[in-house]
Amino acid sequence: MATQYGISGATAKGIASSVERGVAEGALGPGAALPPVRRLADELGVSPGTVATAYKELRRRGIVVTRGRGGTVVAAAPSVASRRPPKVPDGLRDLAGGHPDPRLLPHLVPPSRLSPGARSHRSTPRLERLEDAVRDWLRPDGVPTEHVTFAHGALDLIGRLLSVELRPGDAVAMEDPGYHHLLDLVTALGLRTVPVAVDDQGMRPEALRDALRAGVRAVVCSPRAQNPYGGCFSAERRGSLVAVLQEEPDVLVVENDHASAVADAPLHALAAGGLERWVHVRTVSKFLGTDLRWAAAACDPITLARHDGRMLLTSGWVSHLLQETVYELMTDDDTRALVARAQDTYALRRNALRHQLAEQGIPSHSVSGLNVWVPVRDESAVVNGLRSYGWWVAAGARFRIASAPGVRISVAELEPSDAVRLASDFAVVLGESEATYGG
Repeated sequence: MATQYGISGATAKGIASSVERGVAEGALGPGAALPPVRRLADELGVSPGTVATAYKELRRRGIVVTRGRGGTVVAAAPSVASRRPPKVPDGLRDLAGGHPDPRLLPHLVPPSRLSPGARSHRSTPRLERLEDAVRDWLRPDGVPTEHVTFAHGALDLIGRLLSVELRPGDAVAMEDPGYHHLLDLVTALGLRTVPVAVDDQGMRPEALRDALRAGVRAVVCSPRAQNPYGGCFSAERRGSLVAVLQEEPDVLVVENDHASAVADAPLHALAAGGLERWVHVRTVSKFLGTDLRWAAAACDPITLARHDGRMLLTSGWVSHLLQETVYELMTDDDTRALVARAQDTYALRRNALRHQLAEQGIPSHSVSGLNVWVPVRDESAVVNGLRSYGWWVAAGARFRIASAPGVRISVAELEPSDAVRLASDFAVVLGESEATYGG
């Protein structure tokens, strides 16, 4: 709590710096409540306006958030501190991480062609052969490929675009439940999240329309393997969403196809719908290797210019050694065969768990991807209950804005035979938690 840390300062800048220092040092943890403005002003002998200005600056920088009557609290992932996932206790089966099965990833071999000497790649930031390979990868799915670019992963690209396109305080439409790192990123940039409800077909059109009417300037979504819900755009849903988005042509649409090659679902891309401002992002970490921090993106020409212009001023380009490695893997027949096997394996494991849960009368969601979302009434009770049976799953609070509770189960390494025991244990835990919940 904030009472355990003495906030100091005689100016707005000093107060903000004191809070930031407390967050960075861990004295003020995520969710810690800051004193009400007037109370802190009295304690420090300053005007309420000075404290309000300090809190406004902290909100702008993504260090704190305001929860209405709940007051001002430290953000779940403040921009001055790194929120690491909780350590998996010894002896538990980790189904919370969302990582691919390492047995289904290719061996990473450094490229034989190394960059000759020290020279700048700013004039040719992208390998032409990798650009061609990316176009060949995207074109069959109907994604326009005239303008493509690279980045150091999806979060790197999305964060750069949002920081260029938007200003602190602007609103972004986000899936709810949605990918927790994206939710954290938007908050850290000082932007506001507007929740958009999802179902098995992804974002719901009426919820998206409400978000657009609320004045969002960008929309971030996943066309398939939606994390954590597992939704996937159908052709009909894609058409409905495009129709809604065309009502606000200036809104930037960011489409994150993060699991592409192993999603086990067809792509119905918003990018193929004739939008004016759009970017379609793909990464390879789920099927080529988690250390390959590389993303490819196709986008409209304005978005390309803004992204590449900002990147030119920072990292400049993506390492050509990394690009060489990605190219060699993407064009290797054995790797392609392994990726195809991974897609089939993940689908088998996902469907096996959902079938076993259904056998126990437990509803779940996931039509694509590596995760299963299970609605529950009490997340903590279920997470702790499954822990007692040797399972470690993710509480849904990390993924939710305003949606109902649930838990996320990552199935990448869950064999079908293990799904039987997990579903049985889940049923027991649900029974125990419902009894406790009901008093």
